[in-house]
Amino acid sequence: MDWKFLQGLLSGVNKYSTAFGRIWLSVVFVFRVLVYVVAAERVWSDDQGQFDCNTRQPGCTNICYDYFFPISHIRLWALQLIFVTCPSFMVVLHVAYREERERKYRAKHGENTRLYDNPGQKHGGLWWTYLISLFIKTAFEVMFLYLLHYIYDSFKLPRKVQCDIKPCPNLVDCYIARPTEKTIFTYFMVGASLMCVVLNICEIFYLIAARAVNLKQRGSARTSSRKVFTEKDFEGCSSLKS
Repeated sequence: MDWKFLQGLLSGVNKYSTAFGRIWLSVVFVFRVLVYVVAAERVWSDDQGQFDCNTRQPGCTNICYDYFFPISHIRLWALQLIFVTCPSFMVVLHVAYREERERKYRAKHGENTRLYDNPGQKHGGLWWTYLISLFIKTAFEVMFLYLLHYIYDSFKLPRKVQCDIKPCPNLVDCYIARPTEKTIFTYFMVGASLMCVVLNICEIFYLIAARAVNLKQRGSARTSSRKVFTEKDFEGCSSLKS
């Protein structure tokens, strides 16, 4: 997979992100994509070839491997990385839509007019798009963590598994290659995923809190302006009476 292409696309998201979003992007590429490409792929490269069972019955080893590893950890993590990064493109597309509207507006009304002060500013529809993308990313993270635990029943890989599925002649013992090393990487990737969940939740609360403060300030400004106009009107009426 061409991870550089994905990195280039997400770099465009970075300039529209909050501080939490930038940290999230760093965690994804340093602790997940980089570890995946440099080390994890090599650790799991021999998982099927060195999955050894104490029988020479044709087909038994393949059937047992497919039973205990219906989907490889490494492929599941690749899918997870794709799914959790794709919602960020919603923000890029929304900003591109705003920029196109801004271009058409200036072409129609003149270059000195502006429809948006900043097309990437998170207000109105873009704020909702950004918030929804965070909820989707968090949901995907939790779903894949649950799926990993559901398929393997644990994040720890055992050294030995037992299998009695046909065409195995009886209950046979099968041995997983480098289970300790794979367990360490599994816990590391799970920990990085949980860190991303925490960052997403923090960013959600930050966006909501910032929006609430902004709305409160606007409400206070409107109340103050109305109060000033009322006092001026009252002073004007008083001068007329006098």
